[in-house]
Amino acid sequence: MALLYVRKDMVAPQAPPASQSGAIRWVRDNLFKGPFNTILTLLAAWVLFELVSLSWPWLANGVWSGANSMADCRAAVAAKAGPDASGACWAMIRERWPQFIFGFYPPELWWRPILTFGLLFVALAPVLYADNKSAMSKLCGVVGVLTVICVSLTAEELFTDPAILLTKPAIVITDPMVDHSKLVIALVAALMLVCTGIAAIRPRLLLGITLFFPFLALWMMWGGSIWGPITAMLGFVVMVVVYGFVAPKLGPVMGASLGFLSACLWWLFLQSYVSESWQGLLPFDLVYVPSDKFGGFLLAFVIGVSSISISLPLGILLALGRRSDMFLVKTLSVGFIEFVRGVPLITMLFTASLLLQYFLPPQTKFDLILRVVILVTIFSAAYNAEVVRGGLAALPRGQYEAADALGLDYWQAQRLIIMPQALKISIPGIVSTFIGLFKDTTLVSFVGLADPLRGITTIVRADIAWKGIYWEPYIFVGAIFFLVCFGMSRYSMYLENKLKTDHR
Repeated sequence: MALLYVRKDMVAPQAPPASQSGAIRWVRDNLFKGPFNTILTLLAAWVLFELVSLSWPWLANGVWSGANSMADCRAAVAAKAGPDASGACWAMIRERWPQFIFGFYPPELWWRPILTFGLLFVALAPVLYADNKSAMSKLCGVVGVLTVICVSLTAEELFTDPAILLTKPAIVITDPMVDHSKLVIALVAALMLVCTGIAAIRPRLLLGITLFFPFLALWMMWGGSIWGPITAMLGFVVMVVVYGFVAPKLGPVMGASLGFLSACLWWLFLQSYVSESWQGLLPFDLVYVPSDKFGGFLLAFVIGVSSISISLPLGILLALGRRSDMFLVKTLSVGFIEFVRGVPLITMLFTASLLLQYFLPPQTKFDLILRVVILVTIFSAAYNAEVVRGGLAALPRGQYEAADALGLDYWQAQRLIIMPQALKISIPGIVSTFIGLFKDTTLVSFVGLADPLRGITTIVRADIAWKGIYWEPYIFVGAIFFLVCFGMSRYSMYLENKLKTDHR
């Protein structure tokens, strides 16, 4: 039987119907998919419309400049929109933003926290993008440019005193004709350029900055003798040396324990003596800034970054201790975790402010910020321990058996097989804990520290010039908190997608 029709020419592909692609399909699938979804969409649209209708006149009539007090703002709003109109007084943010960012840190020394914040991202680059050379160089380049710009923008009222560089006249350029602002900007630009070049050529060398950054940041932020951070760093050197000597003979647990004990003895009894001796031989220090000058987001980042960095490894050790077969280790870990998780953070902050000093050796003076960091770190470590323990419990038993079959000991199995998989599972919970910790830094206002939300806002509103202002500072502070927390959340999503290799 002969075929009546045979296609010789293929029909060109056509675009899908408009209802099956693009924005129309997205709206139909996400906003109007079914009666219940349609009702919720319309209800949400009505609520959003009402909120915008109520807040838009206040936002549209906002005053951004030309006002030095709340009375000036009200007069400008009345002249713009009528005597009964209301408007936001953003001029307050324009006038008082340094307090929200730096607290009471001396203006002539703002370059130090700006540079420290820039180096923070340089130190995080090899951690955030361990195998992505391009991303590391781009991050360092962008951060370097922004750091130089920020230092330049704050240079108008800075750098009038040569002591902003170093306190020793033998080192400082004391010529009054020297423009110290240009000198500092040039030094910052050169340093960030070097870091960007290292990231582009030999990115692994940035790990050295990562290791030394905590001690450099301590010296840059508080100032004082450079030998204090150096001798503190020597405590970790003592720990590594003792561990390398003891671990091959008595095992890694005993080596780590004796190494930590040796480091504590160094910090408590020898560090101050060695630091003072070296300072007498070779003085080299920055202008000291007391902790009561810290405030605003500077304080929030100091507490948040320090606690996040220390609490994760401590939480991993607590999680391993809770799953340990050794009765004493498991009991101590369980007791520590459950006790800390059962106590509110505000209680621990009061403990840091009032009681921690009584448990320290006589004549030991711990800075209030340091005490807060210690207690916040302990609090976060207990929660991280439970998150990591959940990741460990989620691994199938076959992974542990595979490690045993390869002849790995406990620590090798944890480092090479178990912990990488457990941390990958635990990423959402860990980042959620970090976000909560960063937002909880606002609670330090209850122990006398000037946090950006309550401490600085209360101080600004107490000024008679801004009496009556309310929403503007909370919106400004909330927006910055949102940007930081949203950034951490987006990075965690990037990391999850990057490590999601089990179903590819």
